[in-house]
Amino acid sequence: MPLKKPTALPKIPKTRKKKAQSALKAIPQKKPDKIEYYCKALFKYDEKKDLQFCVFAIETVAEFISFVYEVSVDVVKEKKEIFIVLMGLRAMPNLAPKVQPARTEINFEDLLGEYRVNVVKQDGSINSAIYKFNIYKKEILLLDEFKPKKKNNRLFCKFLVADEEFSFSPKLY
Repeated sequence: MPLKKPTALPKIPKTRKKKAQSALKAIPQKKPDKIEYYCKALFKYDEKKDLQFCVFAIETVAEFISFVYEVSVDVVKEKKEIFIVLMGLRAMPNLAPKVQPARTEINFEDLLGEYRVNVVKQDGSINSAIYKFNIYKKEILLLDEFKPKKKNNRLFCKFLVADEEFSFSPKLY
């Protein structure tokens, strides 16, 4: 007995796309504090584009052996506030695996003065820091690191200044 011939193609459900705004509004479950990520601020010169960037490098504390991963993020920049929403990990195509943490870099051209940086997890936890950028003195200062007041908020991110990774344009010397 033959099957009926379909008159229309079946509808395939769409996958839900995570949104940064939903992570900001979410209330996290109560969990103990555990450092899972580092947020490093640094200056980086891109020779190909001939541009100087202020960079936030987000990397995991855990190192991966078999695959090379990248931290997937959404960035929302307001006047003097930056929200970095952690969306998850993404495997990178790489033939030679090596032991390294998952990492991503977020470039900004126009940071000067004090900025509040908020790192947000999908469960709604937020960690914040205040950085002061001065490209003319070639320095970044970490002024404060804190957890904003939110129900069940927990510490999961350590903020750093990566002086050893600074690179500048030869024109600036």
